Parts: sequence; structure tokens; C-alpha cells
Amino acid sequence: MELDCGIVQKDKRFRYRAAAIIVEDGYVLFAGNEREDYFYSVGGAVHIGETAEAAVKREVLEETGAAYEVDRLAVIHENFFIEDGRDCHEIALYYRMKPRGTRALCSSSVTQGVTETMHWLPIEALDAYPAFPSFMKAYLQSEHSGIEHIVTDERRG
Repeated sequence: MELDCGIVQKDKRFRYRAAAIIVEDGYVLFAGNEREDYFYSVGGAVHIGETAEAAVKREVLEETGAAYEVDRLAVIHENFFIEDGRDCHEIALYYRMKPRGTRALCSSSVTQGVTETMHWLPIEALDAYPAFPSFMKAYLQSEHSGIEHIVTDERRG
């Protein structure tokens, strides 16, 4: 069993995550599950001894059933939020994935006993969906050439 890069101490949690930005024909891919009422980026924990790029490729394949290729590192996201009563701090590396020219996926992923489903959300209407990370719509509606460093704090009301 692989160990995730993360620490849990009492009511605090830190995790290191790799995530994908997958865009096809004006839509961006998000994940959802039967337990949560929001959408979230495709990706997951980086394992100890694994590169973030290897982790994002693994996670995308596991969740979508499709082998996307990495285009480039796009965003370093420092995220602060509350989850299950814990004060969480997450560092996520977001990779732009190369388009495949199709939105067809073969996904049926189960994480910790919960079935995940993939959802293509229209970029122009992303504000209409409860989708995280919250920076995604603004990010996707402008041009970027380098790596962005984005800090969000969802702990504030």
C-alpha cells in the first residue's frame, strides 16, 4: 500500500496533492460523488516517493479511465479550508493536460467506498456550479504563459 504525503495531528491536516486541468471544447472536467454536494478537481494525494507529475497521470487514469498526457505545470495552489471539523492546509500542483479531442471517458472510480463520477462543466457557466477550486473559472478565462501561484482561504465566511 502506498503512503500519501500528508500529516494529520489532532484537529489539523496537511496534504500534498496533484490535480489536473482538463479542457475539451469549452468544458472543464470536474469530479463529484454521491456523498458531497459540490464538484472538485480531478486528482489526489501524491504518494511518498512519487513525483507530482506521475501522481496526476495516475489519478487522472484512475478517475477517468483515460490516459491524458501532461502539457505543463500551470498552478501552485495553497488552499486553506475546513473539512470534517479539521483546519486543513493543502498544497496542490495543477497540471494542464493535453486535450484528447473528445470528452468520452470510461470512468467508474471508487474512493474510500464512495463512487466518483466525472462531469464536464461549461467554462462560461462555471459560476453556476458549486465547484472547487474557486479560482478555476477566472483562471480558465484568461491567457497564462507561466506558473501561477494562487492562495485561497475558504475558512473565512
